[in-house]
Amino acid sequence: MVIDSSLSIYKPYSRIVAFNYSKTGITIDEHFRKVVEKSLDTYLQTNGLFDITVLPLVEAWGFGAKPIKSFPDSATIRSLLTCVGPKYLQLKGNFLCKSKPSVKIDVNGIAQDYSVDVIADFLEKNGIKNYIVEVGGELRVHGRKKPGNELFKVGIETPSDNDFGAHPMEKILVVDSGAITTSGNYRKYHESKGKKISHLMDPRTGYSIQNEMISVTVYAKDAITADAYDNALITMGLKGAMKFVEKRKDMATYFIYHLSNGSIADTASSRFYKLIQQ
Repeated sequence: MVIDSSLSIYKPYSRIVAFNYSKTGITIDEHFRKVVEKSLDTYLQTNGLFDITVLPLVEAWGFGAKPIKSFPDSATIRSLLTCVGPKYLQLKGNFLCKSKPSVKIDVNGIAQDYSVDVIADFLEKNGIKNYIVEVGGELRVHGRKKPGNELFKVGIETPSDNDFGAHPMEKILVVDSGAITTSGNYRKYHESKGKKISHLMDPRTGYSIQNEMISVTVYAKDAITADAYDNALITMGLKGAMKFVEKRKDMATYFIYHLSNGSIADTASSRFYKLIQQ
């Protein structure tokens, strides 16, 4: 797939791998450029909480393409943080520059949903107005189900109290257009000394996110927007995320989180409640 060959850190021949191993940067293709542009904009919109330069941290904690033998110590984390930050990146037309050879990027938090948008846009350009596109659980819909002309219904998977073993469908959304993505820390994680280390890294600290959040589901006009923000909203914590979302008219959000007693609760932004099937 063309997009994989451009943006997958797991394909040794991809353009993103070539960039990560380059000293000063490389010429990138249209897919790569669009994803980087959206990533840099989201970095600014979230005050640095969405950061594609966290790959050195992701790899150090064992969530990269290669396995690790031990977790990093605090000195290693401090060293890696000196390579983190879009201030080390500069996009000049189709050339992506980096000011440090050690700077490496990971767009897994946005590339899959860019793929969803590429497929959806292809369908629309070819006159298909009723569709649902799904890649890895992230989706975008438009129009209605045929032949009944019904609105699309989308189920949101909710973790259970049983160590997140079962995942019943808790909420059903009814929509005629837009994208829905979910990010969570309850599936992809390591355990160390009884503590869960999730794959979601806080670019400010170098450590995995440790707060009350379990998952965030975002509804937006396109998948790349929804997915760009779901990780950042988890990093903000419930109070900060709710305040952030309520100020924006371009998204609606559903939160699942831990209460102080360890039980699970949920809530949503005001615009999200309008999407839920009653």
